[in-house]
Amino acid sequence: MNYWPKSVQQNSAKSYMLGAKFEDYVMALKATIYKVDLNIADMDTHRYEDYQLTMALHPSETIERLMVRILAYARYADEALEFTKDLFETDEPALWEKDLTGQLVKWIEVGSPDEDKVKKASARCKQVAVVTYGSAVDEWYKRSSKLKILKNVEVWKLSTATTDALPQLCERTMQLQLNVMDGEWTLIGDQGQVLVEWEQLQ
Repeated sequence: MNYWPKSVQQNSAKSYMLGAKFEDYVMALKATIYKVDLNIADMDTHRYEDYQLTMALHPSETIERLMVRILAYARYADEALEFTKDLFETDEPALWEKDLTGQLVKWIEVGSPDEDKVKKASARCKQVAVVTYGSAVDEWYKRSSKLKILKNVEVWKLSTATTDALPQLCERTMQLQLNVMDGEWTLIGDQGQVLVEWEQLQ
C-alpha cells in the first residue's frame, strides 16, 4: 500500500522518469540522504576495497536499520550491488545486484521479510540473502518453514548487542572502516567502534 498523497506520487514519479537524480526522488518523499565512505579491510580473504554509498532513510525507518543495511552491503559488497527504493517500494529488497544484461543475480533482504517474497526471489536470482536482527528473529525464523528448503538462500542474524551499538556510529556523512580478521568484524567510525557479531541461521 502506498501512503503518499497522490499528487506527491505523480510529481515524484514524473520527476524521476525525466531523469532527476535519486536524491531528488527520495527528497520528494521526505527521505533523508546519508553519504557513506566504507573501507573494507578483510584480512581473511585479502580483500581491500573502498565504496562510496548514497542511502535514503525512509521516514519510518530507524537509524538501527539504516546501519544494518550498511553491514548487509559490506557482507556482499560489489561495485554492482545497489541500494534499492526499499521501503518506498515494498516489492523490492533492501539491496540487489544485476548483471550487464539487467538480469537479477543477487537479492538481499534486511529485517524479517515475508517468506513468500523470499521464495519468489529465490526463483529469480542465483543468490538470495536475509540479514535479520531484533528480539523476534528466532520466532520469525521458526515460523518461516518455506525458507528452510531453499538452497540458494542464506540467513544471517546480527546480535542485539551489535544492533543496539550501531546508531552511535551514524552521521549524515560517515567515514567507516570495517576490519575483518579471523572471522571477527569490527566497524569503526568517528564516534567509536562496534564489534559486529554474526550468526548464520541458514
